[in-house]
Amino acid sequence: MADRNRSFSIEDLPSHLILEILTSGKRLSAVDLVSLELTSKTFGGSHGVYPTKFRSLVDLAAFQLCTTNGIYIVMSCSNQREVFERCNGNWKRVLRFLQSVEQSSDMVQTSAGNMQITTGRYHTLLIKNSSVYSCGSSLCGVLGHGPETTQCVAFTRINFPSPANVIQVSASQNHAAFVLQSGEVFTCGDNSSFCCGHRDTSRPIFRPRLVEAMKGIPCKQVAAGLNFTVFLTRQGHVYTCGTNTHGQLGHGDTQDQPAPKMVELLERVGSVVQIAAGPSYVLAVTDNGVVYSFGSGSNFCLGHGEQQNEFHPRAIQTFKRKGIHVLRVSAGDEHVVAFDSSGYVYTWGKGYCGELGHGDEIDKTLPEHLVSLKSQLAVQVCARKRKTFVLVDGGAVYGFGWMGFGSLGFPDRGISDKIMRPRILDCLRGHRVSQVSTGLYHTVVVTHWGRMFGFGDNERAQLGHDTLRGCLEPTEIFINEMEDEATLLSENR
Repeated sequence: MADRNRSFSIEDLPSHLILEILTSGKRLSAVDLVSLELTSKTFGGSHGVYPTKFRSLVDLAAFQLCTTNGIYIVMSCSNQREVFERCNGNWKRVLRFLQSVEQSSDMVQTSAGNMQITTGRYHTLLIKNSSVYSCGSSLCGVLGHGPETTQCVAFTRINFPSPANVIQVSASQNHAAFVLQSGEVFTCGDNSSFCCGHRDTSRPIFRPRLVEAMKGIPCKQVAAGLNFTVFLTRQGHVYTCGTNTHGQLGHGDTQDQPAPKMVELLERVGSVVQIAAGPSYVLAVTDNGVVYSFGSGSNFCLGHGEQQNEFHPRAIQTFKRKGIHVLRVSAGDEHVVAFDSSGYVYTWGKGYCGELGHGDEIDKTLPEHLVSLKSQLAVQVCARKRKTFVLVDGGAVYGFGWMGFGSLGFPDRGISDKIMRPRILDCLRGHRVSQVSTGLYHTVVVTHWGRMFGFGDNERAQLGHDTLRGCLEPTEIFINEMEDEATLLSENR
């Protein structure tokens, strides 16, 4: 008979029983699992305790976090297996990939606080710790500083009617839109086309104004196109307003909309998780990885293999047929870039100047896999005028297309050269980049440590420097937050 008084150590238990205890019933949290491994010799560096699926308790903790991640849980089993294999069977890397994707296209968490950078045509807007700053040309009030401001030579804080916690911003050539923590949306700029969502079109809106038509409909993202705006609600519904010449509002006609109106067809196909607006077309990604496009079909940007306009959202069949789960898209002036749940990159549209990255200048009528980046895990893509950036897992940035006054970030190349295939930005190699945004001729990046660097044209101070005309190499951008806080305090007295 076994000695009931004999004491057992956890090392005496079979490995499968240990794992069952740790994972069944009320599962230990990821933090508990990490703490257990760090404080116990049994789990720290132990071999044979875990099945091959997990390398350690930390790996198990990362797996648990992945299974609760909004991106991961809606992937198909095959997509989940593929990203796991792409990450070399390392759940920590899978988790880092998923988290990087979520952050890079919205607010990024840096050592200096939460930040988001957005570049317009000749201006730049920045969210830092809920406050918004802007610099550059203030065409039609797009910078939000009032009618007396035509240009800001340094990042200057935008004042809202009341204290505002801003979580997302988007800017086009002549208007900007802001999403608050409350879900409210404010806009400013040229409203002659109703793109700001206000019925008063007699004069520009020089300071952020609440979009009354969206009150009670909390939003999580906005996308500013050329004279129109797209709103994405927390429930995954899409609203549009403004110019509708090419059907870019998605309502089945070409009638302009003075106030935001729901795109009904998208409501029937599932929850939309991301939107992107080109000059006159829109892309919408649903939670199941399907991409819908509508608006102007010029330059093949809609991804359907033809150039006809689409007045209703239409699914891009190339992705659906191949079971590709798209995570994010970026709408450029004449081309589109996207990446999927395995970090693979796809481009389509106009190929002039090499902005599609395939080594030629041939237009791609359908989405085409960018093979030269297949060894990299993309976490953010950014397309604008004839150039493309891809941010990969680990913080490196690849660029390709037209140099455009140095805005592609290769100091060894001429300001009008073309980069036909993805090339890593060596000038940023010493920095772990968390987000990248590019305007017409300028580019700004935010690093993991909360530092900002800009390069390209600075003729209108869109890089936040008063004395520079242009920057061929990344130049650090600074914000005097202390001065802004003092100004805010004096205004509120």
